[in-house]
Amino acid sequence: MNFYIVDVFAEDKYTGNPLAVVFGEGVTALSDAEMQQIAQEMNYSETTFVPSAQTQDGGYDVRIFTPRKELPFAGHPTLGTAYIIQQELIQAPVDRIFLNLGVGQIPVTWTEDEDGDEVLWMQQNSPEFYQTLEIGAIASSLSLDPVEIDGRFPIQEVSTGVPFIIVPLKSLAALKRAKISFAAYEKLIETTNTKEILLFSPEPYSPENNLSARMFAPSLGIPEDPATGSANGCLAGYLVQHQYFGSERVEIQVEQGYEINRPSILSLQAERNGDKITVKVGGKVVMVAKGELL
Repeated sequence: MNFYIVDVFAEDKYTGNPLAVVFGEGVTALSDAEMQQIAQEMNYSETTFVPSAQTQDGGYDVRIFTPRKELPFAGHPTLGTAYIIQQELIQAPVDRIFLNLGVGQIPVTWTEDEDGDEVLWMQQNSPEFYQTLEIGAIASSLSLDPVEIDGRFPIQEVSTGVPFIIVPLKSLAALKRAKISFAAYEKLIETTNTKEILLFSPEPYSPENNLSARMFAPSLGIPEDPATGSANGCLAGYLVQHQYFGSERVEIQVEQGYEINRPSILSLQAERNGDKITVKVGGKVVMVAKGELL
């Protein structure tokens, strides 16, 4: 089996979120337990497996594992795996391919930015909005003062396939200071269906961007993720749902991973169409390494 390592939502090598992609004839013979062991060995936020070079129902089957469990969907694995399929299996320019994931078939498209660099986009499922949470419990879980959370907008569980608790903060200073308080966090998740937290600030590091964000997922074996496409898809839906920018349409750049020295840039597009919200998340992918599993 071959494996490839790519950095996703990256402006250059060794930024963004690293991903291992495994494919080859041997993948079909792997048990779920063996895939989980390989994902633990790679020890990235996610490792993906492509069991066949042939399409099924027009899409490529893909499975996604964190170091602890399989996921039905994740953002940077979707873009990174699509990039490897195009580069190593198709070996020709494409406008779009489909990935068959646990949440269903997800399209990935290719565009170019103003500098001529390739940008990959995924359209996520329409977001679903669940319970809202109290400021106090979230503040304690994030080691923050309740006044640092922006009470004009709700703290809410949102999902485009994988749910996240979306937390609006008032400042970049609060975002930088946040850290998981495990006693409070364990108490919090006893009352929620969602265990992963995305917090965001209206103050970015760089003025050309719009928001800065962080994502904590200790229950998945990910203390902090450098760039989370699925969580940012939920954020995009949240921004439209609650008209954070005063509009039911957003087209913005989000920073993530700066606090852990993996700066990442995620492009978000979302708008309301009738009773649904369309969400797209995009970014660049950079090849870093390739090898063979023995």
